[in-house]
Parts: sequence; C-alpha cells; structure tokens
Amino acid sequence: MSGSVTSQPGVVTFDYSTWSALYPALAPSTNQVQAEDYFAQACDILNNTPRSPVQNLGRRARLLNLLTAHIAQLNLPADAGGNGAGAVGRVASAAEGSTSMSLDMGPSSQSSAWFMQTQYGATFWQMTAYLRQMRFVPGRSPRARIWP
Repeated sequence: MSGSVTSQPGVVTFDYSTWSALYPALAPSTNQVQAEDYFAQACDILNNTPRSPVQNLGRRARLLNLLTAHIAQLNLPADAGGNGAGAVGRVASAAEGSTSMSLDMGPSSQSSAWFMQTQYGATFWQMTAYLRQMRFVPGRSPRARIWP
C-alpha cells in the first residue's frame, strides 16, 4: 500500500520514505517537511476521512500520493523541472530549427486544466473519473407533493 494507515480508522497517513521511493524524480528536490505540507494540501482536495468517497484505503493512498507528487511538481523551481518543464500530452506538432514542440491533451474542461499540468495530475484526474459521475442511490420514488 502506498502510504500507511494510522491508528485512526479510515484515514491514510503520509509516509515520506514510501512517497520518495515511488517518485524518485521529485524526492531530491522535495524534503520531508515540504512533502508533508503537499500531502496536507492533497487532503484538502481529496477527503481523507472515514467519509471519503474513496473508501478503499490502498486506493486512497495511491491517489493522495499522486496528488502530492502533482503539487510537488508544480512547486519545483524551473531549473529542477517545475513550472511546466515536464511535458504532458501527446506531441501535436514538432519543428527542428530553433526547436519547437506543441502538446495536446485533447479537450480540457476548466476543472481539469489544473490537473493536466503534470503527468501525476493527469493520472490522478483519469483515476478519479468515476467520482465525477452522477451517483444513483436506489430507493423508493419520492411522493409527488401537489399544492392545493
């Protein structure tokens, strides 16, 4: 499991050694204190309580670690690969003289744009697609209330 479970049931806690092993490209530029803060930010985005829409703790740990990596990548200095230095998407066009390349992720909504800035965010967005769909809760139909 990518993260460990605390004694508090239904909550994933951050494990820096696991995270740095999963994301070795980010670990040299992201110390433990920074990574823990990025994990806290990730928990602001994806509920990490027993009431989370992601009840499987292993899956939630993977998603939170991906989101932590996304936030870490966005916060890296440009010379360390941050601020959009990592290419995300398929190559739509390329040129050789003076080196030019454009990437395309296909149609993007306003809500997905922030996630599409890094490979980690794009993976998180894809893995959480089921959370953005309407949920059907079976039960009896509500009785029509007709005002006299």
